[in-house]
Amino acid sequence: MRKLLAALLFAPALASAQKYPTKPIEVVVPFGPGGVADITVRVVAPKISEDLGQQLVIENKPSAGGVVAGQEVARARPDGYKLLLISNGNAVSRALFKSLPYDPDRDFAMISTIGYFPLVILTDPKSTLKTVQDVINQAKAQPGKLNVGTIGIGSTQNLAAEFFKSSAGINFQVVPYKATGEVVTAAKNGDASIVFEILAPATSHIKSGNLRAIAITTGKRFSTLPDVPTVIESGVQGYDVASWNGLAAPAKTPRETIARLQQAVAKAVAAPDVQKRFAELGVEGRSSTPEELRDFYAAEAKRWTRVVETAKIPKQ
Repeated sequence: MRKLLAALLFAPALASAQKYPTKPIEVVVPFGPGGVADITVRVVAPKISEDLGQQLVIENKPSAGGVVAGQEVARARPDGYKLLLISNGNAVSRALFKSLPYDPDRDFAMISTIGYFPLVILTDPKSTLKTVQDVINQAKAQPGKLNVGTIGIGSTQNLAAEFFKSSAGINFQVVPYKATGEVVTAAKNGDASIVFEILAPATSHIKSGNLRAIAITTGKRFSTLPDVPTVIESGVQGYDVASWNGLAAPAKTPRETIARLQQAVAKAVAAPDVQKRFAELGVEGRSSTPEELRDFYAAEAKRWTRVVETAKIPKQ
């Protein structure tokens, strides 16, 4: 009798999980429309929708550190119908903010990664700095005199430059700018000797010859820039940096729902046309298991917290 009663009680929950999803799913994106992170989720969304049989609705809610989007999803009902486009910005948020309206480590159930975004170190083509070793040599010859341009303090680009400084054992000035256009201008007019930028917005400048790529920050070369060495190949061991994004749900979302979403994401990311489009965007499309993303997220949070502390970046 007890077994029958337990089965009857469990049946509605099982049926609900099996039917998921029965309505559109909202994906809250902590960036404005048109950026590479936003574009990547829009590339995979139709594939995921097709697999799940329900539309993915993209809602852009940009804010510093992705706090607005993160708070909304963290407090949402854990039923799989409101998801967060999570990124390394979330992983580093605890180190950058004095307080947050949610716990970035505990309030999300990880689903899968979507894409990784290599960064490139760039110079003006007329610059005498043609390799990473040239940069290191000049920084050692003139400690603190080299200007390195990035977008705002706490961005992936900014932290990548700070991490490069400590990894290479050199000293230079990291100069933050408001936008990619200003970073490019700084490289062109000599205000910055080198700049760090995400590959995607830098690709057109590299292809046109407006800027020279001297190294890529990931552990392996990127397919569209086969002749550009990695920072590790250039002599800075252990330097492997990429921006990234993925999907997460509110904590306590049923495991069956997470598994169904992960299956759909993995299938979408692996689709040949998605992989082709990602390569054109300067993105490495790669899915993961929920466990892999959870472990990766924790490792990223620890690494960037160390970088923030070493660089003495004040909390906002």
